[in-house]
Formats: sequence, C-alpha cells, structure tokens
Amino acid sequence: MTASAHRGAILHCLDDPAAGAEAVEYIADGLLVIEEGEVAAVGSYEEVAPGVPGSLPVTHHENRLIVPGFIDCHVHAPQLGMIAAPGKQLLDWLETYTYPAEMAWADHAHAAHAAGDFLDALLRHGTTTALVFATSHSHSVDVLFEAALARNMRLVAGKVLMDRNAPEALLEPPARAYAESKALIERWHGRGRLGYAVTPRFAPACSTDMLDVAARLLDAYPDVLLQTHLAENAEEAALVARLFPEARDYLDVYERAGLLGGRSVFAHGVHLDDDARGRLKAADAAIAFCPTSNLFLGSGLFDYGAARDAGLRIGLGTDIGAGTTLSLLATMGEAYKVAQLRHRTIDAFEAFYLATLGAARVLRLEGRIGNLMPGKEADFLVLDPAATPLLAARQKTSRSIAEGLFVLMMLGDERAIDAVYVAGARWSDPARTGRP
Repeated sequence: MTASAHRGAILHCLDDPAAGAEAVEYIADGLLVIEEGEVAAVGSYEEVAPGVPGSLPVTHHENRLIVPGFIDCHVHAPQLGMIAAPGKQLLDWLETYTYPAEMAWADHAHAAHAAGDFLDALLRHGTTTALVFATSHSHSVDVLFEAALARNMRLVAGKVLMDRNAPEALLEPPARAYAESKALIERWHGRGRLGYAVTPRFAPACSTDMLDVAARLLDAYPDVLLQTHLAENAEEAALVARLFPEARDYLDVYERAGLLGGRSVFAHGVHLDDDARGRLKAADAAIAFCPTSNLFLGSGLFDYGAARDAGLRIGLGTDIGAGTTLSLLATMGEAYKVAQLRHRTIDAFEAFYLATLGAARVLRLEGRIGNLMPGKEADFLVLDPAATPLLAARQKTSRSIAEGLFVLMMLGDERAIDAVYVAGARWSDPARTGRP
C-alpha cells in the first residue's frame, strides 16, 4: 500500500471532551500522513510537511474538515430495506416488518447482495466501522464478513440467537446455535479487520438455555463482544418481567445469565433506573444510544444525562431499520434533541466524541480506531461543512469551530461526506462508479 498525505483542517478527540479543553484537537491547517493503512503523522502543516518526502502525493482538501471515520454502535444489516416502515410500537413492528425482512435472508444470494448494499450504504454515510446484527442464518454472517473483507472495513457482527417468541423460520435449538456460532467465531474473528459479537436478540426471544449459550461462548472466547437489546420499550420490559419473574429487573436477566460485563454492549437502555445504571457501571458495560429509533417507535427518551453522570461508556447507534437514518451526523442532531428534552445539553465536541473515540471505546477498539493519532488505522472522512445552500449560508455566521460543528451536526447528513478513506484508501461509491 502506498503512502499519502492529506492537507486540510483536522479535528479529532484525544479523550472524552469532559476531561477538558485539551481532549479535543483542532488544527486549522493540518497535515495527515498515511503509511501502510495507518496514520504515520498528524499535526500542523508547518510542522509536519518538512518531514514529508517531496515525492509523496499530498491531497489538499481545501475548505474541508478531516475527521475520524464514524462508528455505529448498533445497526441491523437485514433491516435496511424496511427503513421508514409505518407501524405501531416495538413488538408489533417486529412481527410486521422485522421478522419477514430477516426471513428473506434465508436465501443466500439475496443475503449476499443485501450485505454488500448495506456496507456501501454505511460507507456512503461516513460510517467506517459498525457493530452489526446479522440474522439467525449462519450464512448471514459469512456474507457480511466477506463483503467487509472486500472493502477492507473494520466490522464487528454476529449471528442472532433466538429460540422463542418469533417465527419458527428464525428459531433454532440452543445446541445448534452454539455449534454454528462457535464455527463462525473460529472462521472469522480476528481475520483481517473483523471481530465477532455474540448476539442474543433480546431476552423475550431467548430461553434461559439460549442465554446460557451466549454465556458459554463469551467464556470460551474472551476477546469477543456481546451485543443485545435492553429496556428499549415499556411493553417489552413488561413482557420480560412476565417471562423472567425471578429477575428483579430487565438487566438482572442478563446479569443472572452471566452476560453483564466489560465486553457487553446494550442497545437503548431507555427504561433504566439509577440502580441498573450503577450495576452497568460496576460491570463496565456500555450503552448504544439510538435516538432516531427510540423516537420513531415511541419507545421513550434515553436519559443521556443520567447515563453520563453514572460514568457509562456510551456510543451512538443508528438502529436501522427502526432508526430513520444511517447518517451519524443526523443522529448526533437527534441525540442533542433527545438530551434537551431531558434537560441535558450535548455540545458539538461531545457529539463527535460519541460517534468516534467514544464509540471506539464502546467497542473496545480505541487502540485501533477512533482518532487520528499515529499508529491508528487510517479510517477518516473529509467533510464539507458547507455542503448544502442552507449549511453554506449558516456557516458564514458561525463564530467558532465549535459553532460550525454544531451547525454541521444539526443541518448535515450524507451530503456533507465529501470523501471516505478506509485504511488509507479512498472508497469509491459503486452507486456512482458501477460495481466492480
């Protein structure tokens, strides 16, 4: 892989912005040097350029902003085709739209085509890494990882585990779920830029035996993640209480099963109390905050302030297809609105942290991605802060980089993604260039 350099304004987080002003680095005229798919150097153009060989190509991204690639902490690959499906709340919506969409992935050719389209859609929206639910079909994971390898993407995904309260075509006995998941982990985990996540769908779809399967897999493979849903919807939480009467709350179902730990990523967490948040913190578990899906399904308002005050690791998730956009820029804007309704303000630096370094910490990948420090994998975006007439007009009156970023997250979407680089190589959108 050849080396390259990129000149432009650069913004990334060195730490959680709550740690202080030094946690965010903004370089008005910066230079990012890439070698072998990793960041070799970053800093001001004046400081870094003298050390760059004259033969090295330098791309000047004038009037643009270079940022780390966005990281989606919760998204469903098979649900892209049913985004914006009208319906009721969570449980009815699953029956009407989600399960039929996932059953369609039983066809290998359909799944392979859809997987490629899904990853291209992520990249088109500036997402270079994601934590992904596949389906209960083993080949759904195979096709996702094959497509990710072809794009050299960093991806974490898993086969969905479920053995009750869903269509028969999506269910399987726990013994088969264990054997197939084990085979997938051994086939894919750690290959290229791929990682595996043990994926029990949610407590209502899993018997205690299936939850035990998930726990056994986590024990057997100590560097895989766990992803599932938690306390998304009031009706769902009531169902969990009926199905698991011995548990003191929804989180306790996972706790009793041995699924609450530092590798656990729980989507939503809308209906949690302080005690549950304290137990999540004590276990060092993480939350994926999915504002657009919570609003779309009427699930409620995630208490972002309480979660932050509890010290939880938090990242943003689009949660397609209940979510209404794959754009993490747009998701930042919706997160701001949800937090406002809970009387907590998210500033622009904090929002970008939730979609970059904060999300990398949720996925335990902060040593590899999340900012543009030397040695990190060179996944980055070139943003156009004035991509639309409205953005351009509003940016003229922005008084600071913080205000300009805020405008971008409130008014921006995929149109602001000027270029996407994956491991240092520019991604070509097949919708524009034609499939290879």
